[in-house]
Amino acid sequence: MSQRQVLQVFEQYRRARTQFAQAVAELAARPQNVGFLQSAGVVSLLRPLLLDVVPTVQQSAALALGRLADCSNDLAEAVVKGDVLPQLLCSLTEQNRFYKKAAAFVLRAIGKHSPQLAQAIVQYGALEILVICLEDFDPGVKEAASWALTYIAQHNSELSQAVVDAGAVPLLVLCIQEPEIALKRIAASTLGDISKHSPELAQTVVDAGAIAHLAQMILNPDAKLKRQVLSALSQIAKHSVDLAELVVEAEIFPVVLTCLKDSDEYVKKNGATLIREIAKHTPELSQLIVNAGGVAAVIDCIGSCRGTVRLPGIMTLGYVAAHSENLSMAVIVSKGIPPLCACLIEEHEDHIKAAAAWALGQIGRHTPEHAHAVAVTNVLPTLLAMYMDTRSSEDLQMKTKRALKNILQKCTHLPALELLLHDAPPNIMKYIVGQFSKVLPHDSKARRLFVTTGGLKKIQEINAEPGSLLQEYISAIKSCYPEEVVRYYSPGYPETLLERVENYHPVL
Repeated sequence: MSQRQVLQVFEQYRRARTQFAQAVAELAARPQNVGFLQSAGVVSLLRPLLLDVVPTVQQSAALALGRLADCSNDLAEAVVKGDVLPQLLCSLTEQNRFYKKAAAFVLRAIGKHSPQLAQAIVQYGALEILVICLEDFDPGVKEAASWALTYIAQHNSELSQAVVDAGAVPLLVLCIQEPEIALKRIAASTLGDISKHSPELAQTVVDAGAIAHLAQMILNPDAKLKRQVLSALSQIAKHSVDLAELVVEAEIFPVVLTCLKDSDEYVKKNGATLIREIAKHTPELSQLIVNAGGVAAVIDCIGSCRGTVRLPGIMTLGYVAAHSENLSMAVIVSKGIPPLCACLIEEHEDHIKAAAAWALGQIGRHTPEHAHAVAVTNVLPTLLAMYMDTRSSEDLQMKTKRALKNILQKCTHLPALELLLHDAPPNIMKYIVGQFSKVLPHDSKARRLFVTTGGLKKIQEINAEPGSLLQEYISAIKSCYPEEVVRYYSPGYPETLLERVENYHPVL
């Protein structure tokens, strides 16, 4: 047999390996094929191909394993238990860029499913190799490595700390400065995933100089990049006053307000979320937002969108209003109440309605003037109906109850209170009657109106427990009227009069 014939045998074997690896990679791209591949023992067949002398075979084998692991938690576990990771990683830093990207894809596909699988990757020493890939000349390798790191870091603070300890953060900050948009996006996302777990991790990102570079990208025309940038800044700002102030000092206002008018709904939502995370901390930070025109911009945003996009804006108004009377009045003056009332009526999700109810409660809880601004919109019956609706979630019932309590305890707008007199349960009724007991002794016109509209008659029909606060309020109201008036509007009095008429014997 000639040398040529011998080499031909090896060439056939090489082609067969290449064809097999490429075919499996293509088959693994279709979820309906995955079960058949797994039952055929595909993982054990692909594993030795990761060390093949032919680069194309290595890359195709890695791509196939990545696609398999990406499909489900069980398949990802099978890849780990199949002892694939040591062979995948052993020569990763020495291979070409195509293999590096494919190998990083495998790590990403495994790590995304659970903290346990991500921890398995860490234990095999993958983080150090991924960090080396962040320094690679090829932007695609950096991007693939960052994807793998974000899927590891997203799970919990321990895994994020491991990513930090491997030295990833300074290199990720360099990645967001690269010209490639796709690399910027995922690097910003990874920084956000690291920051979200704790103030300490967020501080690590801040110390690496990330805030200034992220803030500069808020006006980038790429919507997907803006989403990630806004999200990362939110994850930093949410933890503490100091971190929120550092984000504000990067001069994100009024620039970030333009995001609330963006055509991309996720940019809107993430922009509002960033403002919310700043507003929640202190009155001073909320006042800064007001001064920058942030409240008006948030109100416009709530009015221009629907669904969960509204949620962070709703909560921003609640946080701003909660801090002080003046800040709450700023929300009122900016006409923030009508959109919140609209959310209660228009939205279908209970958690969005609950947020709107909470925000209204924060606006109305300060003074009679604040409560009046809420009450005149006729929203109190809506809140009461939601509280009493058995189909409402427990959270919605709790939030509407608290909102009613907050507003009613300050409300002196009697027409709004009277609307609730006939439907409110005892635990809400005591706040309504309590307000009447405070206003009626000092307002003769209100006392007259309270009689003519049936209010006096209604409160005497309430079955209040003797010695209860509600009973005290009722007694206080009755003491505002002459005894014969109270008796006339007491339950059963008309029947008593009729009986007296029947029993009366006129003197002829």
